[in-house]
Amino acid sequence: MPRPTLDAIEVRVVGALVEKALATPDSYPLSLNALVGACNQKTARDPVVDYSEREVTAALDRLGRRGLVGTTSGAGHRVAKFRQNLDRALGLSRRELAALAVLLLRGPQTAGEVRTRAGRMADFESTEAAEEALWMLGDRDEPLAVRLDRAPGQSADRYAHALSGEPQTGEPHADEPEAAPPAEATPPSASTTPPAGGSGAGDLEERVAALEAEVARLREAFAAFQSQFE
Repeated sequence: MPRPTLDAIEVRVVGALVEKALATPDSYPLSLNALVGACNQKTARDPVVDYSEREVTAALDRLGRRGLVGTTSGAGHRVAKFRQNLDRALGLSRRELAALAVLLLRGPQTAGEVRTRAGRMADFESTEAAEEALWMLGDRDEPLAVRLDRAPGQSADRYAHALSGEPQTGEPHADEPEAAPPAEATPPSASTTPPAGGSGAGDLEERVAALEAEVARLREAFAAFQSQFE
């Protein structure tokens, strides 16, 4: 299906359903009351919101009409329960779905943050595995995730979901450490021992930033190479 465009409440509702489906399958699908609570959690959410039951119900109705959520009722269910259909509607693997859920629930994230915060939803054995999932989300005719321009002082690229139009660059996440900008025209040192009187942390941050830039360049070169055979 074409990439859907979701408002803020729809993003939170479908993100919460995906998270619970992958992280706590024993308590999934969710009743309306449980879903409202999941949307309004005070942890693992950015921003923290206080949606009413009426607002969540209206969002579910809109999402249901587009086939992004469904209901489960009947034997064994005293009340209607809600489930996400995002994986089937958009053709997502478990890792891609988990990475997208983190972006939907927490806003722009680095690949390292996605790896850590999606740990209960999917197994990312390395930051590179999280980067691959994010790359797959972006490698579509209609990208589901985009890489943001790196702001001054940021130590790693951040990614944002693209289900609400063009994402804004915004500011670095509050708990993302900022790195000192690399010195101009100074290649990263091959030694891990800082020079006498120097700052070991600053040298390490410069080397990490340089390596990340090189990896990004190689990925872009590989993507360009691949496109010749498509």
